[in-house]
Amino acid sequence: MTKKYIAREFLKLAAKGHSHEAFRLYVGKNFKHHNAYFKGNADTLMLAMEESARTNPNKIFTIHHILRDENLVAVHSHVKQNSSDLGAAVVHIFRFELDKIVELWDLGQPIPKETINENGMF
Repeated sequence: MTKKYIAREFLKLAAKGHSHEAFRLYVGKNFKHHNAYFKGNADTLMLAMEESARTNPNKIFTIHHILRDENLVAVHSHVKQNSSDLGAAVVHIFRFELDKIVELWDLGQPIPKETINENGMF
């Protein structure tokens, strides 16, 4: 399994409500994250991901790009809570030790109804 594969599968499992499995399979012991809305440990983020999937069972998660640079993987995706939601452009940055995710950053930008940029966000 490549680091890009692990990052992709981690996010797909979490989006579908299987965050416990995602963490069990792909996350290392000293995991930390940098989401400003939750404590920085694995359990807090795992439960938040689970709650998000439960609250939004029709979530649509589409990956557009995955980039790797040594022990870092960045995933650029479109996350919609349901089919009528415009959603957000999201970038997850993973840091790996060996084949385990040990650190995570996530950044998001809501997709506006109208945009000046003719190229779109993806």
